[in-house]
Amino acid sequence: MNFEALFKQIIAFFNKLNNQQRIVIIGSIVAVVAIIAFLIVFNSTTSKPKNNYAILFENLKPQDAALIVQYLDKKNIPYVIPEDGVIEVPRDKVSKLRLDIAAEGLPKSSTVGFELFDKNSFGATDFEERIRYLRALEGELQKTIEAVDAVESAKVNIAIPKESVFVSKQVPPSASVLIKLKPNMILTPKQIQGIKYLVASAVPRLKPENVKIVDQYGNPLGENDELTQNNELLKTEMIYKKRLEKGLEEKIVSILAPIVGGKDKVVAKVNVDLDFSQVKSKSTIYDPNNVVRSEQTIEESKIGTKPKQVGGVPGAVSNIGPVQGIKNNNVVEKYNKSEATTNYEISTTVKDVKEPLAKIKRITAAVVVDGHYQKDKKGNVKFVPLSKIELANIENIVKNTIGFDPKRGDSVTVSSFEFANAGMNARKSKTGMIMEKVSMYLGPFLPLLKYLLLAIILFVFYKKVIVPFSQKMLEVKIEEEKPVKHEVEINEEELETTYDKIKELKEKVEQQLGISSEVNEEELKYEVLLERVTKIVEENTEQVAKVLENLIKEEHPES
Repeated sequence: MNFEALFKQIIAFFNKLNNQQRIVIIGSIVAVVAIIAFLIVFNSTTSKPKNNYAILFENLKPQDAALIVQYLDKKNIPYVIPEDGVIEVPRDKVSKLRLDIAAEGLPKSSTVGFELFDKNSFGATDFEERIRYLRALEGELQKTIEAVDAVESAKVNIAIPKESVFVSKQVPPSASVLIKLKPNMILTPKQIQGIKYLVASAVPRLKPENVKIVDQYGNPLGENDELTQNNELLKTEMIYKKRLEKGLEEKIVSILAPIVGGKDKVVAKVNVDLDFSQVKSKSTIYDPNNVVRSEQTIEESKIGTKPKQVGGVPGAVSNIGPVQGIKNNNVVEKYNKSEATTNYEISTTVKDVKEPLAKIKRITAAVVVDGHYQKDKKGNVKFVPLSKIELANIENIVKNTIGFDPKRGDSVTVSSFEFANAGMNARKSKTGMIMEKVSMYLGPFLPLLKYLLLAIILFVFYKKVIVPFSQKMLEVKIEEEKPVKHEVEINEEELETTYDKIKELKEKVEQQLGISSEVNEEELKYEVLLERVTKIVEENTEQVAKVLENLIKEEHPES
């Protein structure tokens, strides 16, 4: 293909175009190039490489991340860094790259545990072996602590004093733990205590009270001093208060959303005053109704004769008593005794009452809802607030939702105001609403429409620009140039007038000279026409030359 000839044809074709045609062609080319460039950039920025990428390493230190990125650049391997400490590579290369990077000894600053003893070190002293064991133990404890959900990273330092032969001079080991917590996360007292026991159990003779834990801000955790306990208790109380208020707000919004027309048309804020003081009370209640505890009854009874009184003259009879068989007419003796004892017990009730830890003292709620929007005769949208009856009904719903108690002093306020976004949406024109609906329904098809629009533009450009241009370029026969309209025109009327004047003048001269020959009209016309043409050629020399040149080219195209 002769590019030189094609280039000359393009230049010749471009020179034959007028300014308007040149502007249209250049503008079309620039527009197509700009659209293609925009679509390429838009596709590159909006495409999600994560679909084809997978995580190579995560939770990397900056030093390790820099070394790994340097290795990937050296091997010309594409990678993505979506966030700090995370490197992603093509999914099909993850396994091989992990092996290759591990062979390079990366990452270097990652935590090591008992892997230190995988390699035998001959000639190591006892001191070096103890230091290696201590490093390995600290690394294993660090890995274990980082397994807790709220912990992002941890650093463990263990201090083992030198053993002494004197028991009184032995110092117990101690440990310190630095913990970096995840955003918006805290450690509960049970988790702190668990970390202490975990570290203490891994080191001989280490007691949990000798394990000190500090967060990334330098605040001690798990100490038994009053300040630390108060701080931890205050954090717990604030979290509980926020969760309770958020739960009530969500309940109010969820129950009012179907009524007012959506969650974006209602705003609720709740404040709950809580009493976290823990009170114990012990009370003894006496029952006025007596209860019989015990009852005792004693009865005695004795029947018999009265004993014979011995008396009289001393002798045998008086000493031996009355002789049996002798009748005694004395009265028989009888003895009766009855005794009853009843013991009554006073009934008592002992109550040991422990009030709830978080007691609600007062609830205040403020609810703002959007109103109605109506169109007047001119088509303007006007805001109409809710009526008093509607506000009262909403207030009753809110009271029942939050458990309103007037004895506590609870208060609920419901107001109706125009929402900025809702008012703008209500005042949208029909065109804006149509465009919004079109974007809503056609939104999922935008990627496809993008390429369809590009195809249509390219097709129109091909039909309107490329095809005519190629036809002009591929034509073998040079188009006949349009006849140039020159100003060399002969006016027939003016020629006839001139002819008549010359004829009259010639006849008049011949009569004066006495010549009576007849005038030759053909010769006279020729003379007049020749004179006229000579005058025109003198006045328009360049134009006449171009006409003659075109006539010669038409008769002899090969020359």
